[in-house]
Amino acid sequence: MDADGEPRKVDQTGLPVASVAELTGLLDELAEAGWPEGMRVIVRRERPHPGATISLWEAADGWRYQTFATDTETGQLAHLEARHRAHARVEDRIRTIKQTGLGRFPSREIAINYLWLQLALTAADLIAWTQTILLDGNLAKTEPKLLRYQLLHTAARIVHGQRKTFIKITTSWRWATQLAAAFRRLTEIQPPLLS
Repeated sequence: MDADGEPRKVDQTGLPVASVAELTGLLDELAEAGWPEGMRVIVRRERPHPGATISLWEAADGWRYQTFATDTETGQLAHLEARHRAHARVEDRIRTIKQTGLGRFPSREIAINYLWLQLALTAADLIAWTQTILLDGNLAKTEPKLLRYQLLHTAARIVHGQRKTFIKITTSWRWATQLAAAFRRLTEIQPPLLS
């Protein structure tokens, strides 16, 4: 199944581009190894996309394998696997939060690290909000490290005149139009009405 719940398509040869199977019945030692009762092991195989780096194991038969465990007792394998893939987005967000400083606590003092954590999470929220509402195209999907280089470390001047404030950015800068569009979208957001 794809993320929308539709069956996956077939390739040029008529073969499915992905398959799902349950391996639990083949792994008798799960309970002995300390896995919880009712644990299910599901494997997904898919054809790697063109240009993907594949391991020697994957090169042997041309399939890429991904295995996951779940304690969900019922449900079609295809739906469980699609749900698991959707959860990967959460893991991507955690990875991007680490790029805002989550994994680099600066002190041995818990109070300082607590404040650092709050700032890292705030930065991650602001980046996610900015990418969702203000940016489009590639910048809306860019990782925080690259976004810092492209937008947040922009050389600019703040200029006051005509009772307004202007940000002057050199027109030769590659992302000047995207940043200007983001500021325009920001000014169009109406503040919430307070009752």
